[in-house]
Amino acid sequence: MKSLLRNQAVLLLAVAGLYMLASVLAGTFLNVYLWKSRQNFAMIGWFTVAQQVAVGLSFWVGGKWVKEHNKMNALRLGIAVSGFFYLLVLWLGGQAVHYIWPFGLILGLSIGFFWLAFNIVFFEITEAVNRDFFNGWMGLLGSFTGIVGPWVSGWLISLWPGEHGYRVVFIISLCTYGISAVLSFLLQKRKSEGTYLWLEPWKELRRAGSPWRPAAAALLFQGLREGVFSFLIGLLVYIAAREESKLGQFALITSVVSLISYFVAGKWFKPKFRSAGMLAGGLLLVAVITPLLWKVSYGTLLIMGIGTSLCIPLYMLPMVSTSFDLMGLSAEAAGKRVELVVLRELSLMSGRLLGVFVFIAVLSVNDSPQVITLLMLLLGASPLGSWLVLRRLLRSGKYHPS
Repeated sequence: MKSLLRNQAVLLLAVAGLYMLASVLAGTFLNVYLWKSRQNFAMIGWFTVAQQVAVGLSFWVGGKWVKEHNKMNALRLGIAVSGFFYLLVLWLGGQAVHYIWPFGLILGLSIGFFWLAFNIVFFEITEAVNRDFFNGWMGLLGSFTGIVGPWVSGWLISLWPGEHGYRVVFIISLCTYGISAVLSFLLQKRKSEGTYLWLEPWKELRRAGSPWRPAAAALLFQGLREGVFSFLIGLLVYIAAREESKLGQFALITSVVSLISYFVAGKWFKPKFRSAGMLAGGLLLVAVITPLLWKVSYGTLLIMGIGTSLCIPLYMLPMVSTSFDLMGLSAEAAGKRVELVVLRELSLMSGRLLGVFVFIAVLSVNDSPQVITLLMLLLGASPLGSWLVLRRLLRSGKYHPS
């Protein structure tokens, strides 16, 4: 049985790896593609807002489907909608910039359905004692796809000037989504359990003494940083270098570093180190932003990117593993794993939206490079907030394996 679950875990990682590869092939340059049509930070910010709203809604509404019906179909739908999104981009070309909200909603739905199903299946086929190990492998896959995808995309876009290179990249991405969808049919159908409880995420947060209260607050702080950094770093690199190939080079270098750091963390990082690791990771994530206070250039952005890739596993592994461990505290919690995954995502979404709203509000008043850097420093310190609210739960040892 354990061997079967292990094989399913490997297969699930393969499906996710292909999905991530397709996403980074096209997604790395998607914001740059939009930016070249209209140089407006607020536009990219609203595109991100639309995505996050759709991600949250798809998790909450899709939770009923995933719990009561076939969760594998939700995963496949996420892949299919991703492909549909890039078909629309191919069809509309440069006119896509006029449809920021519907495009963002479609992309958010695809992300939400895929990762909702993935997180549930991932929980079911892993255990607390090996979750850090498999999270490490997910980090490795993310880093590997981050090496291959952006470099190939940057090279192709540079090879064919104008929109032609982008169109080639979007087509390759579509084909990769197709392979991921085909491979997903080798995953075993997971049985459905129970009735979906629509209001359970809110009830869990209202329950006195619930460990999900600090966990949700920590996830909100995580989202504050992610919401803005997910699109801003790539844009700043492109603006500083003015070459897509430089952005591909940036992604390649930082992903190689991330590959090594996630490998080391996945191999040696233990649950008992989570609190100290999060604190160290949070402090380092702030420290690597400080070179931008001197000058925002490709070189200083690369220093920040390498530093972030080195220390991000110290922060992310405890964040991911702790929330999944809370789902397995008891038979009752495991029975509500879909609702708890929804709670986890809604907490992240709230933080991401808050971060982007702050970004849009501040830049509507002043969008100078100095203000952008100070804002990055402020939002970049949010992982320390995650550690602050989660430290007691991490140190108690009650909610994770020793």
